[in-house]
Amino acid sequence: MFRTLLIEDNSTFRELVKLNLQSQFPSIDVFEAKDGTEALEKIDSFPPNLIFMDIRLPGQNGLELTKKIKAAHPNITIIILTSYNLPEYREAATRFKADHFLLKDSIATGELDRLVKSVLSEKGFNPDGSGDV
Repeated sequence: MFRTLLIEDNSTFRELVKLNLQSQFPSIDVFEAKDGTEALEKIDSFPPNLIFMDIRLPGQNGLELTKKIKAAHPNITIIILTSYNLPEYREAATRFKADHFLLKDSIATGELDRLVKSVLSEKGFNPDGSGDV
Protein backbone atom coordinates (compact mmCIF):
# COMPACT_ATOMS: atom_id res chain seq x y z
CA MET A 1 0.00 0.00 0.00
CA PHE A 2 1.17 3.51 -0.84
CA ARG A 3 1.92 5.55 2.28
CA THR A 4 1.95 9.34 2.48
CA LEU A 5 3.09 11.53 5.36
CA LEU A 6 1.84 15.12 5.75
CA ILE A 7 4.27 17.21 7.78
CA GLU A 8 2.37 20.42 8.51
CA ASP A 9 1.84 22.38 11.73
CA ASN A 10 -1.50 23.89 10.66
CA SER A 11 -4.07 21.25 11.63
CA THR A 12 -6.81 22.74 9.42
CA PHE A 13 -4.63 22.69 6.32
CA ARG A 14 -3.33 19.22 7.19
CA GLU A 15 -6.90 17.94 7.40
CA LEU A 16 -7.79 19.60 4.07
CA VAL A 17 -4.88 17.91 2.30
CA LYS A 18 -5.68 14.57 3.95
CA LEU A 19 -9.34 14.71 2.91
CA ASN A 20 -8.37 15.68 -0.63
CA LEU A 21 -5.90 12.79 -0.91
CA GLN A 22 -8.33 10.26 0.55
CA SER A 23 -11.10 11.31 -1.84
CA GLN A 24 -8.88 11.27 -4.94
CA PHE A 25 -6.74 8.25 -3.98
CA PRO A 26 -8.85 5.97 -1.75
CA SER A 27 -6.18 3.27 -1.40
CA ILE A 28 -3.50 5.61 -0.03
CA ASP A 29 -2.64 5.49 3.67
CA VAL A 30 -2.24 9.05 4.95
CA PHE A 31 -0.30 9.73 8.15
CA GLU A 32 0.17 13.13 9.76
CA ALA A 33 2.88 14.90 11.74
CA LYS A 34 2.75 18.41 13.21
CA ASP A 35 6.53 18.85 13.53
CA GLY A 36 9.89 17.35 12.64
CA THR A 37 10.23 15.22 15.77
CA GLU A 38 6.90 13.51 15.22
CA ALA A 39 7.68 13.13 11.51
CA LEU A 40 11.00 11.36 12.12
CA GLU A 41 9.32 8.96 14.56
CA LYS A 42 6.65 8.08 11.99
CA ILE A 43 9.20 7.69 9.20
CA ASP A 44 11.13 5.19 11.35
CA SER A 45 7.94 3.27 12.21
CA PHE A 46 6.17 3.39 8.84
CA PRO A 47 8.45 4.64 6.05
CA PRO A 48 6.27 6.54 3.57
CA ASN A 49 6.55 6.54 -0.20
CA LEU A 50 5.69 10.25 -0.35
CA ILE A 51 6.07 13.17 2.04
CA PHE A 52 4.39 16.58 1.85
CA MET A 53 6.68 18.97 3.73
CA ASP A 54 5.83 22.44 4.98
CA ILE A 55 8.82 24.79 4.97
CA ARG A 56 8.02 26.51 8.27
CA LEU A 57 7.65 24.06 11.14
CA PRO A 58 7.92 24.57 14.88
CA GLY A 59 11.42 23.82 16.12
CA GLN A 60 12.80 22.71 12.78
CA ASN A 61 12.99 24.12 9.28
CA GLY A 62 11.24 21.93 6.69
CA LEU A 63 14.17 22.28 4.30
CA GLU A 64 16.67 21.03 6.88
CA LEU A 65 14.29 18.19 7.72
CA THR A 66 14.07 17.35 4.00
CA LYS A 67 17.86 17.15 3.81
CA LYS A 68 17.99 14.86 6.84
CA ILE A 69 15.25 12.55 5.52
CA LYS A 70 16.76 12.35 2.02
CA ALA A 71 20.17 11.43 3.48
CA ALA A 72 18.64 8.48 5.35
CA HIS A 73 15.86 7.58 2.88
CA PRO A 74 16.78 8.71 -0.65
CA ASN A 75 13.87 6.82 -2.25
CA ILE A 76 11.17 8.76 -0.41
CA THR A 77 9.67 11.40 -2.70
CA ILE A 78 9.41 14.76 -0.92
CA ILE A 79 7.14 17.55 -2.11
CA ILE A 80 7.63 20.93 -0.49
CA LEU A 81 4.15 22.38 0.01
CA THR A 82 4.26 26.05 0.98
CA SER A 83 2.50 29.39 0.77
CA TYR A 84 5.76 31.15 -0.05
CA ASN A 85 6.42 31.37 -3.79
CA LEU A 86 9.89 32.81 -3.43
CA PRO A 87 12.77 31.99 -5.79
CA GLU A 88 15.14 31.51 -2.85
CA TYR A 89 12.78 28.89 -1.37
CA ARG A 90 12.58 27.06 -4.70
CA GLU A 91 16.37 27.08 -5.01
CA ALA A 92 16.79 25.91 -1.42
CA ALA A 93 14.27 23.10 -1.97
CA THR A 94 16.36 21.86 -4.89
CA ARG A 95 19.60 22.24 -2.95
CA PHE A 96 18.17 20.27 0.01
CA LYS A 97 17.09 17.46 -2.36
CA ALA A 98 13.30 17.96 -2.41
CA ASP A 99 11.78 16.29 -5.45
CA HIS A 100 9.06 18.88 -6.10
CA PHE A 101 7.94 22.33 -4.97
CA LEU A 102 4.22 23.21 -4.90
CA LEU A 103 2.23 26.11 -3.58
CA LYS A 104 -0.49 25.29 -1.07
CA ASP A 105 -3.17 26.67 -3.39
CA SER A 106 -2.30 23.88 -5.87
CA ILE A 107 -4.97 21.80 -4.15
CA ALA A 108 -7.64 24.05 -5.66
CA THR A 109 -6.11 23.93 -9.15
CA GLY A 110 -5.73 20.15 -9.24
CA GLU A 111 -1.96 20.42 -9.64
CA LEU A 112 -1.39 18.49 -6.41
CA ASP A 113 -3.57 15.61 -7.65
CA ARG A 114 -1.72 15.48 -10.99
CA LEU A 115 1.62 15.34 -9.22
CA VAL A 116 0.48 12.56 -6.88
CA LYS A 117 -0.74 10.54 -9.89
CA SER A 118 2.67 10.99 -11.46
CA VAL A 119 4.47 9.84 -8.29
CA LEU A 120 2.17 6.82 -8.00
CA SER A 121 2.97 5.86 -11.57
CA GLU A 122 6.73 6.34 -11.09
CA LYS A 123 6.67 4.09 -8.05
CA GLY A 124 4.62 1.35 -9.76
CA PHE A 125 1.26 1.90 -8.03
CA ASN A 126 -2.20 2.09 -9.56
CA PRO A 127 -3.81 5.54 -10.03
CA ASP A 128 -5.94 5.08 -6.88
CA GLY A 129 -2.88 4.23 -4.78
CA SER A 130 -3.46 0.48 -4.69
CA GLY A 131 -0.91 -2.11 -5.66
CA ASP A 132 2.61 -2.59 -4.47
CA VAL A 133 6.01 -2.43 -6.06
